[in-house]
Amino acid sequence: MKLIGVFPGQGAQSVGMLGALAAQHPSVHETFETASGILGYDLWRLVQDGPEGDLNTTVRTQPALLTAGVAVWRVWRDNSGAVPAVLAGHSLGEYTALVCAGALEFADAIDLVVFRATSMQNAVPQGAGAMAALIGLDDDAVRSSCTEAASAGVVEAVNYNAPGQVVIAGEKAAVELAGERARAAGAKRVIPLSVSVPSHCALMRPAAETMATRLEEVDIATPEIPVLHNVDVTTHTEPDEIRRALTEQLYRPVRWVETIRRAKADGVEAVLELGPGKVLAGLNRRIERRMPVHSVQDPQSLDRALTDWKEGVAA
Repeated sequence: MKLIGVFPGQGAQSVGMLGALAAQHPSVHETFETASGILGYDLWRLVQDGPEGDLNTTVRTQPALLTAGVAVWRVWRDNSGAVPAVLAGHSLGEYTALVCAGALEFADAIDLVVFRATSMQNAVPQGAGAMAALIGLDDDAVRSSCTEAASAGVVEAVNYNAPGQVVIAGEKAAVELAGERARAAGAKRVIPLSVSVPSHCALMRPAAETMATRLEEVDIATPEIPVLHNVDVTTHTEPDEIRRALTEQLYRPVRWVETIRRAKADGVEAVLELGPGKVLAGLNRRIERRMPVHSVQDPQSLDRALTDWKEGVAA
């Protein structure tokens, strides 16, 4: 069975994540120890003990989720889990995918996501931006709501997560107005998100400019496993193409629905989510509900996935 391996982004973190997996698989601790040495603080202690407010700070969340995804991938491969035919990551998770594909060194990726988080935070003053999830509208109606609210500032559709679930981002007043327009257009729910930066919209262009410069300083190799990128739903082999995709990712939408459907069109038959939470599994059930999915994050879910998809099954 041909798999796509997927890695979650911000919002999947929780205090205590991967604790049970680490108790049985030492490589989880080893991965977090490596990250802690780079970061200069005990990342595992933060992940296990919190406080939650610190873990949810962008500059802490991004390296925590990157490390968690890499740790689960290592456990999966150490136990002869099948090699996916393709990888993808939701927003930040794209960096995890590139590490697991052999395109980025883990240490470089840790530095990059901290730089990314800092650049994003610096691009927009605290409290000036906002994000909201619109539930129950089609994509065109979401975009129309944003267009109608443009008089109040920047607001764009930024995460196409599932049919009828699109996230918008931009300046706070414009996001609020777009939410009102969406309700008037028939949205079932408008859910403000607790975030410190309005990701993937035009307000992130300054962050993208600094990120482009930083990426030039990092070695990127041709991925050993193809990675579908958020911005263009395409795999890239050239380092400069990957740098461009990572730069544009900061201010362009996450096209997750298209990513899963592209994988299916290319012959992928099942989804393997590697990392904390089950966010991507939930989205997948709304995108391709007949496509089997396993979320691996603890010993029980690991055993179930390994039973179904051992080494060689994806060949």
